[in-house]
Amino acid sequence: MFKRSFHSRDRAGKAVKASKRSFREDVKLKMQQKMESPPIGSTLTSPIITLVVGREARLFACHEDVLSLSPFFAAALKGQFYESTSKKVVLPDEEPEVFSSVLEYLYKGDYYPRLLHDKRRSTWQLEDASDGFGRGSVESTVYHNGVGGVLLKDSVIYCTADKFGLDELKRLALRKQGLQTGISVDAILRTARYAYENTPDQDAKLRAHFLALIIRSRKIFKRSGTMQNEMEIGGSKLFFDLFTAMSNHIDDIVDMTNNRSPKTI
Repeated sequence: MFKRSFHSRDRAGKAVKASKRSFREDVKLKMQQKMESPPIGSTLTSPIITLVVGREARLFACHEDVLSLSPFFAAALKGQFYESTSKKVVLPDEEPEVFSSVLEYLYKGDYYPRLLHDKRRSTWQLEDASDGFGRGSVESTVYHNGVGGVLLKDSVIYCTADKFGLDELKRLALRKQGLQTGISVDAILRTARYAYENTPDQDAKLRAHFLALIIRSRKIFKRSGTMQNEMEIGGSKLFFDLFTAMSNHIDDIVDMTNNRSPKTI
């Protein structure tokens, strides 16, 4: 399920080489191809759908054609979540702040903070980054009512995109997550648990991101009382996957050493 070692593309905070076309343009093009009428950027004339989101029942509005870009909502508009007389969809388990980002993505192909391309450095950066190098953001975390704590926003968006069938949004959220810095240990571990609970086993990308992050920052995590408490509590596949990933990493180091000077541990 996981690679025997973690390459740079799996590591959090690693700058990613740019493609010839910007990420945002690529996403918008694919969304246009999916959308029969009207295309993004034109006058939207489809009916307005009201969405009631979260425990506080916050109201959002979205054009039906735009909302139907998501297979989840395309089905919901025909199913039990949809009140046809009032053109309303009720989503009590979603977080309003996260859902707002999803709607922003559906209309614009990105969400705040936007992913920007630095042509001079040939790297990706976050809009309004806090460290001056395109990494870290004031929008890095969000309070999740269902969990009762702070989670990494991009990870929650990734899980929400998986639920809504938005693969391009998943890819965007994962790339943004890799550019975030300065996150507390407890937020990382809480989010890692959330990621394991809200992604299928066959989708290892977000899970591998957290495994790589913990291994790369192992000096911090091994001194953390939070990490110790989380491991003692258990109850998540996260820690067995972490053990397997670290074992594979050690095996790779041993193999490299043996190739130079044959010996075993």
